Order: sequence, then structure tokens, then C-alpha cells
Amino acid sequence: MAFAGLVVLAGWWDWRTLTIPNAIPAAILAVFAGWAAGAWTAGAVQPHALMLALMASSAVSLLAVLAFAGGVVGGGDAKLLAASSLFAGLPLMMDFLAVTALAGGLLGLAALLTPARIAALGGGGDAAPARRGRRVAYGPAIAGASLWVVAMLAGS
Repeated sequence: MAFAGLVVLAGWWDWRTLTIPNAIPAAILAVFAGWAAGAWTAGAVQPHALMLALMASSAVSLLAVLAFAGGVVGGGDAKLLAASSLFAGLPLMMDFLAVTALAGGLLGLAALLTPARIAALGGGGDAAPARRGRRVAYGPAIAGASLWVVAMLAGS
């Protein structure tokens, strides 16, 4: 599935560069639009289900923009989260967000457990240098949750 490939690409790109190119969330939107049009035409999805997915994704988009404004996530993360949430739709939205938060928490914990941080904590030294400038790529967490959505959709 194109969506799965795009989120893996986004996660990998963010892991390596701490950025997500705008083209990736835009491509996810295009893939969703194509899937939605095809599914609607084939009668595989009802219009109200698509509308609920758009409404839920709009709410996630608003929360993502607020998180970006507060410095919690980067702009690419916010766009990737919003675009990926379309595939979760309303039925899987809370699970998608919970898996994203759990995976992000694990990434954050791993970032805290760097050798410099462990040495600072264990050696009684100043831990501030280990914390300074440390950023966490959240794209892999969003990608992992998105792949979980793909698995749930494939199983239904």
C-alpha cells in the first residue's frame, strides 16, 4: 500500500534529518483522496464515514498545530500526523493517537538514556549538557502508529 510506504519513508527521513519534506504528507493526502474516491465509487465506503474521517482528521490537525505552536512537535510531524490520521478515520482515531503517543514516549525515553546522560546521572556530574539541544524525531512514532492502522484495516 502506498500509504505504508510513504509513512515508512517519512519516519526514516525524520530519523535521519529531523525534518519531514512537505511532499510526503502531501502525497499521503493524494493517496487518501484517490482511495476515498475509489472506495466511494465502488460503494465500499459510505459518504458519512468519509465525512467523519475528515472531521476527526481536522480535529487532529488543530491539535497538531497547537502542539507545533507550543514547540512540542515540529511542523513536519504536525503535517504527517494530520495526513496519516485520515486513514485512521473516526473508528481507529483514538487508538492511532494512543499508539503514536506510546511510541513517541519510548523514543523520548531512549533519547534520555544516551551514554552522556547515563554518565551524568551515574557519575554525579551535571546532566544539563546531555539534555541541551537533544531533539527527538517523532516521525518514526507516527509512522509506527500508521503501520498499526494499516494492519488493523487489513485485518477488517
